[in-house]
Amino acid sequence: MSELENLKKFHGHLGPYVVVGFRMGKLAVEKFGAGGKELRCVVKTGTKPPISCIIDGIQFSSSCTLGKGNISVENKGLAEAVFFRDDKRIKIKLKDDIKSRIDREMSKENEEELSLWVYGMNAEKLFNISIE
Repeated sequence: MSELENLKKFHGHLGPYVVVGFRMGKLAVEKFGAGGKELRCVVKTGTKPPISCIIDGIQFSSSCTLGKGNISVENKGLAEAVFFRDDKRIKIKLKDDIKSRIDREMSKENEEELSLWVYGMNAEKLFNISIE
């Protein structure tokens, strides 16, 4: 089963925001590598769908889960997450033009098509990334 099929099974459907979160978590894990303290995350989406679907994507692709308590959610309505490990920090924010296109074009009929578009996009075109 592909990672997108597993993500769809985990979340209940395949939408662009769960894929955005999946890509955020995967990018953070790649940037931080193995070792060190446990990865932690603060997600700025709030809990209102569809933007909050980012939370499930992050939980799926990173070691950050609500059950373990190493992820928290701030009610800012932003497609943004900040990951922490040791003394390192990475902020990953969905670019405004990508968010606008998702919000403008998303419907039940084309959510999987938009999801595949997000999944296949280069991370630098998808996100504003700042590492500290």
